[in-house]
Amino acid sequence: MFELPPPAEQPPGSSEIELDRSLEWLPVETSKILRRALEGSDLSAEELTTLFALEGVASDALLATAHFLRTQAVGQICTYIVNRNINFTNICYNHCHFCAYSRPRSSGEAFSLSADEVLRLAKEAHELGATEVCIQAGLSPELDASFYPRLCRIIRKSLADIHIHGCSPQEVVHWSREAGRTIREYLSELKDSGLDSLPGTSAEILDDGIRAIISPRRLSTQEWTQVIETAHLIGLPTTATIMYGHIERPLFRARHLVHVRDLQRRTGGFTEFVPLSLVADATDAQGRPVRLNRALQITDVLKMHAIARLALQRDIPNIQVSWVKEGLETAKVCLRGGANDLGGTLMNESISSSAGATNGELKRPCELRAAIRAAGSVPAQRDTLYRILRRFDDPAEDPVDPLDNMSPGPPGHTISPL
Repeated sequence: MFELPPPAEQPPGSSEIELDRSLEWLPVETSKILRRALEGSDLSAEELTTLFALEGVASDALLATAHFLRTQAVGQICTYIVNRNINFTNICYNHCHFCAYSRPRSSGEAFSLSADEVLRLAKEAHELGATEVCIQAGLSPELDASFYPRLCRIIRKSLADIHIHGCSPQEVVHWSREAGRTIREYLSELKDSGLDSLPGTSAEILDDGIRAIISPRRLSTQEWTQVIETAHLIGLPTTATIMYGHIERPLFRARHLVHVRDLQRRTGGFTEFVPLSLVADATDAQGRPVRLNRALQITDVLKMHAIARLALQRDIPNIQVSWVKEGLETAKVCLRGGANDLGGTLMNESISSSAGATNGELKRPCELRAAIRAAGSVPAQRDTLYRILRRFDDPAEDPVDPLDNMSPGPPGHTISPL
């Protein structure tokens, strides 16, 4: 079982009294659910589904409840990590209907990076202050099952202190099959090669009926769960995600949250939960037979993060909002409604930008700190396991980080072109 750091500070109790009084004006059923959350009770999938339908004052009360529970769990700080995303190939077998990133091998836009090129990008990130590299990519027929372990060994040999966060559950299932090994055997080899943690992507919606429509070649709910549970049991922590806002109904989001909560109670290995809204502007660019439309308003994004806080409050204290998906302005509101982490600097981000995200591929530490302060929180730099590395109480004393001198550039900009 994994143990996360204790909360940095506790908020004053008077805000709970004020919140409790405000709930008196809500419909009885809504007030009952929010009060149960404040008491620390488990909310059922049906109760969570009810919360997705709240509007107006009731929706505001949901966000206020989530914010109070966030401060109870982690205090007043909000975190970010200095990291780099390295998506080393866009060649992929799967052709998921929501993905605008993958390309066939024959495409003029297809690319693959060698292990030496990935190492160069990791070294550059380390020199710029990164504590983590996040590595995941498509399922390319040009690679084999030995690529990931070899890549981890190469990075670890040159960069002993950088955290290697990589190999999604989809990649684990695919490459373990290619190697003729069990999931546990392949994960153990990755760990022995230097992998430190896994991204909990490939989750989408944990319902096989939905998955059959949006990603028919993707791993099943059972396989995703098996990879995550096995990783936790052998000492590899993971994130947890949901990709929402397409064909699923709120009930499916609620069931997804309960599934993640139950899994966390069995293993304790999730470091964070990350809602990822669908970016769909370019998902039909490759002639996919199913066109997924983004069925979300900003209020839906805010409610998703707030409800995640209520559902997971006793089990996963860290709720991340993706500035890549939502933009910093929406992210700041999410930080006042249950979220407590802004994610990473990224430096490169190929998957969301391919789908049409317009929020860029790099946010400098100074920009993340400014956004956190604008949301009324105290910024802190963390590592992958949410250990606080630096806390920034006084803006006048902020350091100038190496990345702060980099230009964020327009969408599509990278520090080192992939």
